[in-house]
Formats: sequence, structure tokens, C-alpha cells
Amino acid sequence: MKLRVPHPLVLLTAGVILAAAASYVLPAGEYERRDDEATGRVVVVAGTYEEVEPNPVNLFEAMVALPRGMIDAADIIFLVFLIGGAFTVVDATGALRRGVTSLTRALQGRDLLIIPVVAVPFAIGGVVQNLQEEIIPLIPVLLILTRRLGFNAMVAVAMSAGAAFVGSAFSPINPFQVAIAQQLAELPLASGALFRIVFLLIALAFWIAMTMRYAHRTRDRGQAADRAAAGGEDGGEGVRVSDWGIFALVGAAFGLAVIGMLLWGWGFNELSAAFFIMGVIVGLLAGLGVADTTEAYLRGFREMTFAALLIGFARAIYVVLQDGRVVDTIVHGLFTPLEGLPVLASAFGMVAAQAAIHVPVPSVSGQAVLTMPVLVPLSDLLGMSRQVTVLAYQYGAGLCELLTPTNGALMAILASAKIRYEDWIRYTFPLYLGLVAIGMVAIWVALGIGLQ
Repeated sequence: MKLRVPHPLVLLTAGVILAAAASYVLPAGEYERRDDEATGRVVVVAGTYEEVEPNPVNLFEAMVALPRGMIDAADIIFLVFLIGGAFTVVDATGALRRGVTSLTRALQGRDLLIIPVVAVPFAIGGVVQNLQEEIIPLIPVLLILTRRLGFNAMVAVAMSAGAAFVGSAFSPINPFQVAIAQQLAELPLASGALFRIVFLLIALAFWIAMTMRYAHRTRDRGQAADRAAAGGEDGGEGVRVSDWGIFALVGAAFGLAVIGMLLWGWGFNELSAAFFIMGVIVGLLAGLGVADTTEAYLRGFREMTFAALLIGFARAIYVVLQDGRVVDTIVHGLFTPLEGLPVLASAFGMVAAQAAIHVPVPSVSGQAVLTMPVLVPLSDLLGMSRQVTVLAYQYGAGLCELLTPTNGALMAILASAKIRYEDWIRYTFPLYLGLVAIGMVAIWVALGIGLQ
């Protein structure tokens, strides 16, 4: 009998209940915390774990955690709403659909090339800014593109979100992953960048090649031919001169977002404001007027509601585990056994432990401040390079983003593409194992060359 995973909201609600049950089973424990000036975050203090008074979370309190999760993820949720509204405005101008038509015409006869053409920019977004939630409103446009070429929705998600997640995990500069981890490990920012870039290119080449292979095997050539003959969904009109101004504004918004995050310390609220302004300017310059621009925003908000709910429900799982005082217990229990292992086995064990921790702790930055202060003293004790410890965190936590149902952005992207979670796992899991293998090779090489 074919296994079917429940509806995403049912799955995440079950995760909240399971987290509450864990608060009754696992011993409560906590590390001491301190303010870290380098990262501006509160981090754990290594060697201070101790059991504390249990605080089991009952069923009603677990349900109260659902709105609390929405509140806790409010900045991300409003980012999704405002970016979704902005791209609905852009879509209302017709520029995106005309761009799809022109792109498919340009690649006629070489349709598989659309995968690297799309994947590389998304991967760069992952490398420089941990691109995730921003992908959600782009999925409808990507679906138009892939349907036009006879590819299915899985290809649309793999060449966008998948590529972005791979770029994030192997990035040399991702401010939410490697940058925080290196600061906590007291390593220079972007140190080991050349080494990471080599394996980033290997991992991306692997992901893109496997996506192209899947697209070729599952392509509906009859559907592609029918759409080409019909001239597409928008009558086959190519890009207008005015559309280039719209594309320039969209590109400028993303460029400003990258600069703001890297240089000005921007967070999700500043990104929301930047994209909101972009959408308003596009709507007015394209002649939609105030009324039609507003209506497009409202339509975008409605379309993003389900995605926002998924993000909030996913965050509620972590809220329950925090209330139950078992998050630190999970970290302590997974890392303590690594102390007696050889260096290479310990490094591989760190990857596995980071992947396991990422399920209950779906924030990569939150996981860094939780685990790196514990792992750095352990790596020093084992004689392991701190750079290798950072790699283990990246490949463990970062690649788990491809799989874990507690990643609200992933679940929202799959929901937007109408892909069932079990179908995504069936497609992605073999590729995930391949990426982990690449990460393991990177760690083995780093230990061999003494990467510092």
C-alpha cells in the first residue's frame, strides 16, 4: 500500500503534539546563556548543561503554541505577505508571462538548458542571503515556465528552492549560516572561502545535472508541443520595451536586499519594506493605478495565507520544545557521545547530529548559536580544526533544509506548487544522500589538508 503523508497542517500539528509529548518523556535541562558581542546574539555556554525542574507541556498549552508560533515568526510571515503582494503586482503587469514566452522561444530546441539558467540565480541567492521564503511567490511563474516546456512541478521546485538550499548549505559567505558559525568559532569571516567554493560548484553541478536528468525522463513532450502551437497562455506575446524597466526594478530590489543584509544589517522587516516599495512603484509605472495596484496586493495576500500558516505552525514546534525545556537536552544528548570517537568519526558524527537537531530547531541561525559554542570546545579537545566543525554544521543543518517538515518555507513552497510532501521526499532523498556524501568528502579533505 502506498504511504501517504497527511495534509501539511495536519503533519505540523502532529509535530506540535509530539513535541509536547517529548516534554513528558525527556529530562528537562538547560545550558547557561550569555550575550555574544561578535554576533549580537544570545549563545549557550559550553560545559554548563544541568538538569532543571521539568515543565511538561499539556495538550491545551501545545495548541496555544500555534498562535505563539505565528507571533514568533511574524517578521518572516509578513515578509511572505509583502513579497507575495509585490510579485502579484508584477505579474498583473503581464511582464513575467511575456518574459517566460521570450525565454522559451530563445531556448527552443534546447529546453533543458532552462534548468541551469534558472537554478544558478536561485543558487546565488542561497549563497549570499539564504534565499527561502522569497521563493514562495515566484512558484506560480515558474510553474508557467515549466508547463510551457512540458516539465512538471517537481522540476520547478528543484531548480529554484532546491538550488537555493544547496547554495545556502555550501556557501562561503551566507550571513545566516557560515558567517554566524565562524564568528562563534572565532574564525575570520569568509575564511576557507576558496575551499568552500570548490565544493559548492561540485554540489551545484550534481544537483543541476540530476534535475536535468529527471526533467528529461519525465517530460511531457506532447504538452510542450501543444502549448507551443497554441502560442502559450498569454497569446505568445514577447517582452515589451517597458517590461525591461519592470525587470530592472525587480532586480534592483533583490540587489538592494543583498546589500542591505551584508552591509547594513537588514533583517526581514527591512526586506519587507523594500519589496513593498518595489511593488508599488512597478504598479504605478506600469499604469495599473492605485486601485488596481491595491487589488493586486490584496490578491497576493490571499494567495500567501496558506504559506504563512505553514510557517507559523512549523515555528510552534520549536516553541513547545522550548517551553518544555528539552531543546538543550536534545543537543547535549546528541553531542556528548562524540567525545570518545576518532577525529574523522567525530566530524561525521557532528554532521549527523546537526541534521537530527535541525528537525526540532528549524532555524539555521538559531541552531548555530545553540550548537557551535558546545562544539568548539569539543573540537579543540579532539584536535579538530574549528573550520571543520563549521563545515559539519553547514552540511548537517543546511542540507537538512531540503527534507525537514519543520522548515515552514519548504512546506509553503511545496504547497504553492501542489506537490505532496512524500513525493518531494521520494524525489529528493537520494539526491540529499549524494549531497551529504559530497559534504563528507569535503570534511575528509579538510582534515587531510589541515584546513584552518
